[in-house]
Amino acid sequence: MNPNDYLVLSAILFAIGIVGFLTRRNALVAFMSVELMLNAANLALVTFAHVHGSLDGQVGAFFVMIVAAAEVVVGLAIIVTIFRSRRTTSVDDTNLLKF
Repeated sequence: MNPNDYLVLSAILFAIGIVGFLTRRNALVAFMSVELMLNAANLALVTFAHVHGSLDGQVGAFFVMIVAAAEVVVGLAIIVTIFRSRRTTSVDDTNLLKF
């Protein structure tokens, strides 16, 4: 495949992630949309690294995956805590964490 095809795919995935994050009210779906946007950015980084013949983009994508893994742990813990107390994962009920 042409590198432009990968960049177009990355842009499409990022756009789907943005639409999912802005339109859905469920915290899990919004969380998955953020992960989709991070993966689209990883695809773009790896594509640019391949085009330029360096490993910088691949190393950057690796660090993004590490940060995303930490985000998954913390984010899912918060979502589970909200679900246990409210029995819903709606984003509208996030004022639960306020004092």
